[in-house]
Amino acid sequence: MRIELTDVSKGRGGEALPSTTIAYESGVARLATAETEQRPTVLGLLAAGRMSSGTGEVRIDGRADAAALRRRIALVDAPDVCDPAPDVTVAGVAAEELMFAGAPSHPRAVRAWLRSHDLDAHSRTPIADLEPAARVRMLLELALLRRGVDGVVLVSPDRHGGDPVAWWSIAEEIAARDVAVLVIAGEASAMVLAGAAVRATDPLPPLPVEPEGTGDQTSEPEPGADGASVYAPVGDPTSEPLDSPHTPDPTEDPR
Repeated sequence: MRIELTDVSKGRGGEALPSTTIAYESGVARLATAETEQRPTVLGLLAAGRMSSGTGEVRIDGRADAAALRRRIALVDAPDVCDPAPDVTVAGVAAEELMFAGAPSHPRAVRAWLRSHDLDAHSRTPIADLEPAARVRMLLELALLRRGVDGVVLVSPDRHGGDPVAWWSIAEEIAARDVAVLVIAGEASAMVLAGAAVRATDPLPPLPVEPEGTGDQTSEPEPGADGASVYAPVGDPTSEPLDSPHTPDPTEDPR
């Protein structure tokens, strides 16, 4: 799987996000940079198919298919969109995510999941107080439990502090499982990771060309083509969407 964003922007004159071209694909962790408080989230929403761009295009495997993006890509820890409320415990976050993934989410199942990920000692810790790298690993692993998800967009892990090398190493471990991983962070983190991180601005290798006259020339609509998702953001589910370039498209769940 490969996702390409070409000359995408958002807001009047690119105020919310200036023209940006990036790409990411299965099996590789790629780093994109965005500065200011809102731009990392805006870029994450675009890269995960949760928001339409004002200019440019977003393609998955060469096709403009926002519904496929929403099914296959999980948006993770985007500020004010799908980040856990800071006072929710680690166990509470795990229970919610297990429920969204359709997995058992009763207390015994939550304890078992936390134990298997060496987090049982932190079950009562507020998620805001969890060590940054542990938070990143936990949220990525939980996101990948969702049915059909084989890619993740992680937004601003650097805002929690810690060593960028730690969360970047986790991103690479996840990508090694043939997962498409895009991490959006600030320039300061990019400088620390210079020479180690593959930049999302680097071009992807060209797609292989299929011989003419082979393969099925028709395709059936995929299940769930309406883009509906069971993943709800933490927060008030009854709140109205803001009329802002920073807000996901109406009726679409940001996760």
